[in-house]
Amino acid sequence: MHKQTKIIAIFVSSLMLATLTTTTFGDRGPKNLRAGAVYVLTNQPENAVAVFRHTLEGMLTPAGEFATGGAGDPVAHPPDPPVDPLASQGALIMSDNNRFLIAVNAGSNQISVLKINKNDLELVGVVSSGGTRPISLTLYDGFLYVLNEGGTPNITGFTFDEDDGSLTPLEGSTQPLIGGAAADPAQVGFNTDGTLLVVTEKAGNRIDTYTVNENGLASAPINNASSGMTPFGFSFNSDDFLIVSEAFGGAPNQSAVSSYSASDVGTLNVISGSVPNFQTASCWVVITKNGKLAFVSNTGNGTMSSYSVNEDGTLILLNATAANTGPTSAPRDMAKNIDGRTLFVQLDGGQTVASFRIGKNGMLTMVDSAGGLPFGAQGIAAR
Repeated sequence: MHKQTKIIAIFVSSLMLATLTTTTFGDRGPKNLRAGAVYVLTNQPENAVAVFRHTLEGMLTPAGEFATGGAGDPVAHPPDPPVDPLASQGALIMSDNNRFLIAVNAGSNQISVLKINKNDLELVGVVSSGGTRPISLTLYDGFLYVLNEGGTPNITGFTFDEDDGSLTPLEGSTQPLIGGAAADPAQVGFNTDGTLLVVTEKAGNRIDTYTVNENGLASAPINNASSGMTPFGFSFNSDDFLIVSEAFGGAPNQSAVSSYSASDVGTLNVISGSVPNFQTASCWVVITKNGKLAFVSNTGNGTMSSYSVNEDGTLILLNATAANTGPTSAPRDMAKNIDGRTLFVQLDGGQTVASFRIGKNGMLTMVDSAGGLPFGAQGIAAR
């Protein structure tokens, strides 16, 4: 090869590498070249969203913090451990069109919306959550519900405009939790077609369900007993099976995961009941894009476990230890990126974000980590 040809080849290779590894907050390029960003809620008295750019390979670079206009609540409320101040899944979510982030402000009883721009996050608005200490959010087709954990817990609905990011309270949407003030809830979430809302009650070992009508209004709560103790995080897979983690009160080596189907009237039916992973404090759940793999983070002993989800909703433990992040790492909230190949996990009391490549066998390979977050940060989203 001639020297000039070599120089041109090196230049082209370098240009391709730069294209593959450069990312912006709102990158909307071709999917095969798309990287993105990870967003973490700092959950501090002056609440903010911290941004980390990531490459296609999962390498992380801090990219600043952007105020939510509200207050977080980084102090854990008993009986929750110090590393888990909100004790919830879904404190920070992304809109369906990937243009906005929606965050809870647990310390000021508010919800914030931030627009994802090329190089920053722009605060769109802050609204009352309709209750006390909001800890979890869910969104489907223009309807948003928040779980208010404090005082008399409730779920409250809003309409969400995906063009401008505005939130408007949905009249008549507020509903109580069956356990009342003693519920200690963890998450609210829609099923895949927006006809059902689910709330886990840790203290009552109960799963509340609410049917949702075409106007976005939730019914009164329906009482469903959890298969195992301390139901916490959950996710619906692409076949609409509900996968729920069970922390079993943090008892050593007792955690499990259950799967359920839901009837047309909102009642849950156990498919696989309390499939053990022999770990401690399984709390957060993420399901892969194809719906066949479920990952849970085990906060109590610094591991993550993986399960296969069969076509009929049955669960099989694949790897009790799909990844080991260390006995004091306290893995918590998780999010997968837009192509579903990389899993991002909060570690070290929320102070670190780590990226993992998802293997077909359900194993996780750590790629990179980035720190600098305050203790008590909680809530994560990714694209």
